[in-house]
Amino acid sequence: MSHAIRFHAPGGPEVLRWEEVGVGDTAPGEVRVRHHAVGLNYIDIYHRTAAYPLPLPSGIGLEAAGVIEAVGSAVTDLKPGDRVAYAGGPVGAYAEVRNMPADRLVKLPDAIDFKTGAAMMLQGMTAQYLLRRTCPVQAGDTILIHAAAGGVGLIVCQWAKALGANVIGTVSSDEKAVLAKAHGCDHPIIYTRENFTQRVREITGGEGVPVVYDSIGKDTFFGSLDCLRPLGMMVTFGNASGPVPPLDLLELSKRGSLFVTRPTLFGYTAKRADLLTMAAELFEVVTSGKVKIEVNQTYPLKDAAQAQIDLAARKTTGSTVLLP
Repeated sequence: MSHAIRFHAPGGPEVLRWEEVGVGDTAPGEVRVRHHAVGLNYIDIYHRTAAYPLPLPSGIGLEAAGVIEAVGSAVTDLKPGDRVAYAGGPVGAYAEVRNMPADRLVKLPDAIDFKTGAAMMLQGMTAQYLLRRTCPVQAGDTILIHAAAGGVGLIVCQWAKALGANVIGTVSSDEKAVLAKAHGCDHPIIYTRENFTQRVREITGGEGVPVVYDSIGKDTFFGSLDCLRPLGMMVTFGNASGPVPPLDLLELSKRGSLFVTRPTLFGYTAKRADLLTMAAELFEVVTSGKVKIEVNQTYPLKDAAQAQIDLAARKTTGSTVLLP
């Protein structure tokens, strides 16, 4: 028997339980993975609180890295001993061992350790689709990224800078401003004491930015719209402060024929070919040194509740990893 974090009803961090679980034989298209590190992400909190409901009881977590222990009869491109990582369903990454669909796994390069692998997949591939597919960033563009000192934020700042962009980022404190600036954010805005919309207009000489990447949601959405130049793109990819309220589409025309999209990583990685392409590009920017994955916090896996408390309280920076 192994252990996993599970929950039987939605609620606060106290609903998370460290339980003994059985791991059955692998189905033909599955592999059994022993996790060496598990990634912590804000979507885990959405699942726990039923902001994104799951059938209960349920495991939790969408990202991990480890070693394959066994493969199903139909698996041909993976073998026991392979180092692998994944981000995405099925839910249940907060576990010591689990069975996974083989087509959701990617081989982890030898140059990337397990903690980095667990920390980078969901956040790194999110950064990939934001910058390279949803609204491709070009050299000379000025972009706005909210939560610039968070896991996705630090990756976006570095990657956008490597693409030649001018990066504006919002953070909550002076310490986080220093961290963001060290990772490519040219203009950190401390939103707790500055009006970020006004500052973006000042920085851009009144023009606004072509794209805003916003994982905060309710608290920043309309201010973010006001940061955009005409024909700009609002990319809302999370709702840490709560869901965005209903939008009157006339607001987009009033502000200059704006675009709004609500992408998800799961939509972009639904096809295995896309998953492999995105992961390969992510591995390249990390192994080349263009992007450094900052694992700034680690917790024992059984202490996942405390890790989620600290994440929700914005006490963390960069990425957080749970260790089985």
